[in-house]
Amino acid sequence: MVSLLSRLMVIAAISISSASFADSLPDLKGRTILAVTENAYTPLNFVDPATGEGIGWEYDAMNEIGKRLNAKIEWHLSSWDAMIQAVKQAQYDVGMDGITINEERAQQIDFTVPYLTSQQFMLVRADEKRFTDAESFAANDDFQFGAQAGTTNFYVAVYDVLDGNEDNPRITLLETFGLSVQALKSGDVDSVLMDAASARGYIGANPGSFKITGGPLGSEDFGFILTPGSDLLKPINAAINSMKKDGTLDALNKKWFFDYNQ
Repeated sequence: MVSLLSRLMVIAAISISSASFADSLPDLKGRTILAVTENAYTPLNFVDPATGEGIGWEYDAMNEIGKRLNAKIEWHLSSWDAMIQAVKQAQYDVGMDGITINEERAQQIDFTVPYLTSQQFMLVRADEKRFTDAESFAANDDFQFGAQAGTTNFYVAVYDVLDGNEDNPRITLLETFGLSVQALKSGDVDSVLMDAASARGYIGANPGSFKITGGPLGSEDFGFILTPGSDLLKPINAAINSMKKDGTLDALNKKWFFDYNQ
């Protein structure tokens, strides 16, 4: 058993470590940062059913970044399909929605350093027995994916599971990621691809409704997006790196991917 004194020493060490990182970070002197998300990607960003407020991993992370940089985070909402363009045009300073860092997007906006690395998995209904992996899913033309156009989930379904045809009728396009999951739950589609973190979030929030089948279908790095040439890039990167070093990101992973239940 760890003594109370030992626990207090550990807490003190973490506090000192966090303070030292904060002391070395840029001071934005109370600047307001306009942050935008969608509230449809559990557990990264979603609506708290108890309060109606936006909560999740990305909310906590960006609010902590604001504290470390002495900045105020002002939250806004946008649909996924409009978010990148809105940030590109400087309507908002920083955007987030489990956005995968890739070359095509990096030509339009700036990415921070990765804050989360995750792999894609097949989320299915808990009683699914007709297929057990991507190969058996792809082999039967009756099986249907639900996906949001333009997302990593959509492209992995097209190119890693199906035939590379982006107009493949076996993909039902939904307006939001949350609607894809609802379509799966109601039986309108047979699988939704998502990163492991979000899959754990949906499984935890809907006991007995979902499970993961098959193995990982590649990995992806998530980053916050910023207006090209933004002077916030270096400060936010510095804050993210400090949160990696002092264990804050690990603590957020535990809170939202393992401990949280709606």
